[in-house]
Amino acid sequence: MRKLVVSEFVTLDGVAEEPGKWSFPFWNEEIGKFKFNELFSSDALLLGRVTYEGFAKAWPSMTDEAGYAKRMNSFPKHVVSRILEKLHWNNSRLIKGNIENEVSKLKQQPGQDLLIFGSGQLVNTLMQHDLIDEYRLLVYPIVLGSGKRLFSDANKANLKLVETKTFGSGVVLLRYQPNNEVI
Repeated sequence: MRKLVVSEFVTLDGVAEEPGKWSFPFWNEEIGKFKFNELFSSDALLLGRVTYEGFAKAWPSMTDEAGYAKRMNSFPKHVVSRILEKLHWNNSRLIKGNIENEVSKLKQQPGQDLLIFGSGQLVNTLMQHDLIDEYRLLVYPIVLGSGKRLFSDANKANLKLVETKTFGSGVVLLRYQPNNEVI
């Protein structure tokens, strides 16, 4: 059975919107290596519509010597959307029906981790159904004061911290898993 892993860039005040506008000054080789290893320990992406559309515009034209872009472009991509009718990015499959049921089926398949990048609305929906096995939050040392937060006010979760790591640029990895113990 696969794990469903959420991997997010968030600011210190919880904003996850438009990380391309605020994360680059903190990017370094350590974070690059972490993201590379994360991608290569997975074998599929699960994306919401907005993240999919942004990725589908950017990734097909990208290349790199390490093979990250090639992996992103060849990966199976499962896209949750009520609006989209057709997907154009290589190896993409549309999920329109019962999200809970479809994601449960994906998790039951053999393979490596199923990875979610961005896709805040999808993350919040999956939280409501206890489908997320791990949260990897890269917390950036910046406060924006406004913007879409990763977690909605409607969601509550009891999590246990399983790893922390500080990168040289001040970014901190916080890895959490659901904590089924009642507190």
